[in-house]
Amino acid sequence: MASGNEIIVTSNPRGVFLEGYVNGTPLPGTIMTLDVSEAANNGRFTWEPFSPGTGTRAMIAVLLPDSLKGKTETEAYVDGDRCFMYVPCPGEELNVLVQDSEDAIAVGDLLIVETATGLLLETTGTPESEPFQALEALGTIAADTLCHVMATGQ
Repeated sequence: MASGNEIIVTSNPRGVFLEGYVNGTPLPGTIMTLDVSEAANNGRFTWEPFSPGTGTRAMIAVLLPDSLKGKTETEAYVDGDRCFMYVPCPGEELNVLVQDSEDAIAVGDLLIVETATGLLLETTGTPESEPFQALEALGTIAADTLCHVMATGQ
């Protein structure tokens, strides 16, 4: 599962790195969105797990570990902490959290982001956005886990 122990797998990332403050206790690999209910703090905004709506088109910002505190991809943020995110370019490879599910994920499956959790799941219905494609197969997923994916730009 996953490719290595980093969130960004692409060796020469060309996306955008962002900083802010976190709302909640998400794990690295979670898709984040701007929390518009919070005012900027020292010029930085607050971010929360993706909440525009499952399958809705919105900017994809992947939560990175807090390397300034020596944290890893398995250590959750604490509410109010300074956080670090990455907005990938199409074709870049990442390890992103997929939601626990009885549905298997196959190589090539398109994935959507579930609202309120910021975790990926296999595409259902006719979403506006399928921002990632699986690059590894996962059987029944007993717990939220990192999955090797490619950003689609959709």
